[in-house]
Parts: sequence; C-alpha cells; structure tokens
Amino acid sequence: MNIIRNNIKIIDRYIIGKYLGTFIYTLTIFVVIIVIFDLSEKLDDFLGNNLTFWQVISLYYAGSIPFYVNMLSPLINFIAVIFFTAKMADQTEIVPILSGGVSFNRFLLPYFISAFIIFAANLGANLYVLPYTNQLKNSFENTYVKKNDPSSKNNIHMKLDENTYIYMESFDNKSKSGYHFSLDNFKGDVLVKKLVADQITWDSLKRSWKITNYSIRNVSGLKESMISGSAKTKDTILDMRPDDFSAYENVYENLTNRELSDKIKKEKIRGTGIWNDLLFEQYKRYLQPLSAFVLTLIGVALSSRKVRGGVGLPLGIGIILSFAYIVLNQFAKMFSLKGGVPPLLAVLIPTIFFGLLGMYLLRKAPK
Repeated sequence: MNIIRNNIKIIDRYIIGKYLGTFIYTLTIFVVIIVIFDLSEKLDDFLGNNLTFWQVISLYYAGSIPFYVNMLSPLINFIAVIFFTAKMADQTEIVPILSGGVSFNRFLLPYFISAFIIFAANLGANLYVLPYTNQLKNSFENTYVKKNDPSSKNNIHMKLDENTYIYMESFDNKSKSGYHFSLDNFKGDVLVKKLVADQITWDSLKRSWKITNYSIRNVSGLKESMISGSAKTKDTILDMRPDDFSAYENVYENLTNRELSDKIKKEKIRGTGIWNDLLFEQYKRYLQPLSAFVLTLIGVALSSRKVRGGVGLPLGIGIILSFAYIVLNQFAKMFSLKGGVPPLLAVLIPTIFFGLLGMYLLRKAPK
C-alpha cells in the first residue's frame, strides 16, 4: 500500500478520476438510453401479458441492465478515454506534463491503473454476476417476449456415456418434456438394454426424469425379458438436463462457470455439435475483459496530440474504431461457430489486432 501511495502522484489521481468519472457518467447515459428504447420496443409484450411494474423491474431489467453494462463497457471505455484525453490535449494540459520530464510510458500509468479497475470489474461480472442475471433476463424473454418462437428441438441423438445412447423425436423446452424417447445401453458392441417411452418429463423438484407409457427390454445372450409399463409412470435418473436440448440460443449465457466446465467435459463424450459454442463462451468470459487495456492504449495514443478542430476529430475516429471492434468481435464469433476457427483464437483475434494497432499508434504518439 505504501509503494502505491509513494508512486501515485497528484496528476495520476487527476487522470484516474477523470477516466473513471467520464466512464461511469457516459456508461450511465448510454444504459438509460438503451433501457428507454428497449422499454418502448417491448411495452406491448409487457402490457399483453398483464405484467406489473415490479415484475418488469425484478424479472427483466434486474437481469438486462447488467447485460447492457457488460456489452457497452468496451465501447464506453474507449470513448471515455478519447474524450477526456483529447480535451486535456486541447487545453494544453499534456504538453507541460511531458515537458516536465515525465516520459510517455509514465504518463500511461494512471490510464492502465484505471483500465485494470475496469478489467477486474468486467472479469468479476463475467464470472460471478452475469450467469445469474442472464438467467433472469433470458428466462423472461423466452417466456414473454419470444413466446411465439419455436421452443422445441427435433430428432435428438445423444451419447450419455461410453455405453449409453438416447434418442427423442422432439423436446419441448416450455413443458420440459420429450416425446418418443428411447435409450440403448450397450456392453461393447452388444445391446443389453433398450428402454422405450412415449414421453419423458423433467421433475424439477425431484431433479429426475419421469417416463410415461414405457417398456424395458433386457437382453442377456439369447435370453430376453420384457418389462411393460403401459399407462404407467416411472422415475429415473439420467445424466442429462433440459438445457441439453434447449432450442434457445441464449442458454449458454445462463450457465455458471462450474456448469459450463461440466458441460464441456460431457460434450467430449456426447458430441452433439455444441463444442465450439461452449468453448467460445468460456474463453470469452476470461479474455474479453482484456479489451480494457488494448482500447485504453489506442485511445491515449490517438488523442494525446493536440489537433485543429478540438475534441471532435479524435472522438469521431474513436467511435468508428469502437464499432469496428464490435464488428470484428461478431465476425470472429461467426468464424468460430460456423467457419471452424478455434474458439480461443476467435476470442483473441480482436484483442490481438487492436493491440498491434495500439502499439503502432503508441510509436507515432507525441513524446
């Protein structure tokens, strides 16, 4: 603590205060604007479902506002750095600092301290807050906003473990029920058990599955036995959950880190085709907050020179680069999920590209 106090000067506190103050102020304004537009777009859905004001706030906006904050953070971070740094340059505050013997690298110290605070906040939110708030947001949207979207998944084949395979003709995510279900259990290449049921339903209280109108065929060499459960129900425990058959694209955002890691391990066995989706979500949570450092570097290098026209030109360039960063992120995600690019590389591509751009701009920045 004493080392930090001895190295943090008055000018550092000034820059950190300007950085974080501008960031929080701008982020608040953008979030308020987005909430207003979002409310106007979904107002018919809220009224059509007879939702109270408190239900909308507690079930939807309590989850969506953290999502918007996380989504906007890189963009606002970049704009905030460019805005107040360009303003400092326009008011000739940077020249005396550098002329007084402060190196440009030392000048960057308070910026990177601020970037680290934003990085730590984003990382903590990605790992410990957003999985829970996203559950609120996505559950609300899937129930009330996207209620007319397809909620079922068809022709499901899955490998539960080395010896067990299941098939369902369809699974309805709203009723948590699957139809025309079958389970095959093998010993090596030999079928030893086959279960067939008209319906299988998830019991959230017992945390188990209930099969209806079933039959079980046991095979032991040349001997066979049949258990008939016609018009009966039976509880059974299987290594699968309703989320494994979700028709919604936002299901992976709801998973905690432990659930995500467990799902990745199971996917190695199951091979259902969501391997890249899961890995991309996991890497994104840990690596995307690094954008705070990269965008801060670009912002300072871009706006620390006094230019004719004041703050407008650097701010305009910054907004263009911000949207370029967002677009590159989306392209990298599509290339990972659809184009075969490794998820780790896809998550790092925007950071690497803009990091190299930042190093180039740093070399050209006034010293």
